[in-house]
Amino acid sequence: MATSLARSLAASAARSVRRTRLSTSTAAQVRHSSFARVEEKPLETVDDWTNFQLKRAEYQTLIDTFSEYGSTQTRNNTFQPHHSLHRPVAPSDITLSALIASGAHFGHSQKRMNPNFVPYAYGVRAGITIIDLDHTLPLLRRAAQVVRGVAAGGGSVVFVGTRSDLRPAVRLAAERMGKQGYHVGERWLPGTLTNRVQMFGPEVAGDEQVIPDLVVFLNPIPNIHAVRECALEHVPTIGIVDSNVDPRVVMYPIPANDESTRTAELIAGLLSVAGREGVAIYQEEQAKAAARAAKRPPRY
Repeated sequence: MATSLARSLAASAARSVRRTRLSTSTAAQVRHSSFARVEEKPLETVDDWTNFQLKRAEYQTLIDTFSEYGSTQTRNNTFQPHHSLHRPVAPSDITLSALIASGAHFGHSQKRMNPNFVPYAYGVRAGITIIDLDHTLPLLRRAAQVVRGVAAGGGSVVFVGTRSDLRPAVRLAAERMGKQGYHVGERWLPGTLTNRVQMFGPEVAGDEQVIPDLVVFLNPIPNIHAVRECALEHVPTIGIVDSNVDPRVVMYPIPANDESTRTAELIAGLLSVAGREGVAIYQEEQAKAAARAAKRPPRY
C-alpha cells in the first residue's frame, strides 16, 4: 500500500516537472519569436526589384502630397542649443529673442547689484536683477564693430575664458579668425603683458608682437589682474559684465549674464564672426596692394 502510494506521488511529481519545462520552453520560444528582427527578403528576381521600386515611388508620392500640409521646421532651420557654439550668427542677425533664449537677461541678486550697473538694469524679479537687453544689443553690435575694425587693420585679438565650460567657445572663436586670433582657456599668468621680457625672453619680446591689439573677456572678474595689465599697456578690452560688476572695468562693456555658458558662446561666436569679416577685408586689401605693387614699372 505504501509502495503504490509512493509510486503515484513520484509519477505525479514527474508529470508536473515535465509540464513546467514545456511551458517554460514554449514561453521562451514565444518571446524569442516576438522580439526577433524580421529580416527583409532579398531582391533575387526582376519582379522583386520592380515591386521594390513601386513601393518606394508610392511612399515618395505620399510624402510629396502631404508635405505641404505639415510643418516645414527641420533641424537646420530651427534653433538648436549647439548652434550658438558651432553656428554663430552674424552681428546683423542678432536679435533680442536670441539673447533671451540664451538667458542673457538674468543678473545676480538685487543685494549684489553694483551701483554703476543701474543704467543697464531693467528691474527686479523674485529678488533677481533683470538686465535690460535693449542696452545690451547695441553695445554688443558696437563691440562687434570694434573687433571687425581691429581685424581689418591687421591687429590680433585674444579671447579669454578661463572656466572649463568657456574653453571650447574661446578656442573656436580664435580658430575662426585664423592667424589673427588667439585664446586663453586655462589661467592667465600674471605678468604676461607687464613683465613680458621675463616671460617670453628679450629676443621674443623685442622681435615679435607680444601685446595684442584687443582682448575679449568672457569672465572678467576672475581675470581682473589681466584687465589691469591691459589697462597698463593701453590695450582696449571687451567684456561681459553682470549686475554685480562695475561696467567701467572694461573699455567696451556688454551687459549680460556672465555665468551662462550659452550666453558666452553666443557673444564669443558673434564677435568671432565679426573678426572673421575683418580678416577677410584685411586679406583683400593686402591682395590689392600686392597687385598694385606688381603693376608698378621697375625702377632703374
